[in-house]
Amino acid sequence: MGVSILVNNAGINPHFGSLLEVSEEIWDKLFDTNVKAGFLLSKQVVPIMEKQGNGNIIFVSSITGYVPFQGIAAYGVTKTALLGLVKALAVTCGAINIRVNGIAPGIIKTDFSKALWENKDAEKYYEASTPMGRLGTADDCSGAVSFLCSDQSAYITGETIMITGGISARL
Repeated sequence: MGVSILVNNAGINPHFGSLLEVSEEIWDKLFDTNVKAGFLLSKQVVPIMEKQGNGNIIFVSSITGYVPFQGIAAYGVTKTALLGLVKALAVTCGAINIRVNGIAPGIIKTDFSKALWENKDAEKYYEASTPMGRLGTADDCSGAVSFLCSDQSAYITGETIMITGGISARL
């Protein structure tokens, strides 16, 4: 059985508050889930992809990997780590025809981000902060992932596409 595409979309955020109040236990849980799990899964599929001659690995980072959001900074640090992991794995896997890329969504209306938008005042604030004037949807992300896994992006590796409705963010 082959594996052509791996999308690492793990993400938890068990802490809301000051970065300096994050316990070591929570810190480890964040990194184990948000970074380590995707890395270890990638290590498992790379030999399968190499044997078949190609593959695509996608990591789901976040705008918080570029710009820390107050209250979820520890989560953001893990998403920054994914930006580096995409670059490093792309260098490692490029010679064996495996492309590694990422997406960095802004605020996407999902259950995971509900705390940021379920309050109508908060939703209006975030919509007003977005040049496109709306929050994103899962469909806004799926097209970018499809593109990154297609032949149309055959010469793209080590990149992370921002899907933020126009919110500018760079490291």
